[in-house]
Amino acid sequence: MAEQKPGKKIGCGLFGCAIPLLTFIILLVVIIPSTVFGIIYGAFGKKSIPAPTVELPAAVVFHIGPLPVTNTIITSWITVAVLVLIALLVTRKAKLIPGRLQSAVEAILEWMYNFCKDVAGEKYGGRFFPIVTTIFLFVLLNAFMNLIPGFTSITYHGAPLLRGANTDINTALALALISFCFVTYYGLKDGKFGFIKQFINVGRFFRGWGHLFTGKFKGAFGDIGFGFIDIIVSFLELISYFIRIVSFTFRLFGNMTGGEILILILFFLLGFAGFGLIQVGYIFEMLVGVVQALIFSGLTLVFATMAASPHGEEEHEK
Repeated sequence: MAEQKPGKKIGCGLFGCAIPLLTFIILLVVIIPSTVFGIIYGAFGKKSIPAPTVELPAAVVFHIGPLPVTNTIITSWITVAVLVLIALLVTRKAKLIPGRLQSAVEAILEWMYNFCKDVAGEKYGGRFFPIVTTIFLFVLLNAFMNLIPGFTSITYHGAPLLRGANTDINTALALALISFCFVTYYGLKDGKFGFIKQFINVGRFFRGWGHLFTGKFKGAFGDIGFGFIDIIVSFLELISYFIRIVSFTFRLFGNMTGGEILILILFFLLGFAGFGLIQVGYIFEMLVGVVQALIFSGLTLVFATMAASPHGEEEHEK
């Protein structure tokens, strides 16, 4: 028998196939045929297929008094109800040897708790864990809700009854404001003067003028000049702090809405003949949902940690 050369691996990859070979097989067997049949039998081959319409404003389904209830609000209610139901099922029937559901929930919560402790340290990790995990689960489940087949096809009085809450800019803005208020609260509570100083850093500027009026000319003009720069930097820091609301909102809204449009366009162009390629799009959107949930909750965690310890101290108590 021929000797195997050192360092050479046999059967690496998935199912014993090398990654390049597996990629080629997927292209040859799934993606290329789906695309070809989709072009023949989809929108390109049948011009009568209507183009999908994309409406950015959420549709109003009904009113509660003067308050309109949109389809994205209903989806948010469903998401909250599902999370509460899972929590009740896990906590009421918790066992020493957990079942599948309990194991899955405990694994997610344990991972998020360790993530919070790694970023914020022992002191703040436990404090930030509830709100950060809630944001993560809410965004993640909303993203997955929108990928359920037929989820947006249910209508009520001619309007879609359900729609992914992440694709509504109002929901994204509400989450961004919650994150902003959470960070600001811990900044004022624990960061105190150090948190406020980064936005109103006028000490060096006025100290320079004080030296000038008391006759201490040495270094007075330098303090005034550099103090003026500190004021400009703190003003820019204040603007960037409030800009976080906008960036959080449009990052989540833009990525989730873009993903929804991508799936609609794939269905329009390829029809069910392009099922394989559409599944690839679904998998991609699931990954986008996970990434967006991690980004939103992770940035909230990082900003809260920075606000609570604005001088950069890290509380990692081993």
